[in-house]
Amino acid sequence: MTCEPAVLDQMFHALSDRSRRGMVDRLGHGPASVSELAEPLSMALPTVMKHLAVLERSGLVRSEKSGRVRTYRLQADALAQMERWLAEHKASWNARFDRLERFFSDDQPER
Repeated sequence: MTCEPAVLDQMFHALSDRSRRGMVDRLGHGPASVSELAEPLSMALPTVMKHLAVLERSGLVRSEKSGRVRTYRLQADALAQMERWLAEHKASWNARFDRLERFFSDDQPER
């Protein structure tokens, strides 16, 4: 199953920000409320909510509201899609680097 390029773009964009990566790291330990996710950050709650909206639009997290508390959790299947994409490309990249290494080692004069 290949991930759509636009979906991957959203996921990588979401992870391009240090604060959002921190939130994803925290959610790797289990679900958390908005206030729990905001606690280690030095930003206003509305800014935290904007970051969480980016993560949710990307499909990396989902939220549930119970009363006045909104809880976020990581979407493991989204991370698995990114992991598959990286694994597919890693093999290709490694093969190219191996060819480049052979090229340079074959090109060197004997000593």
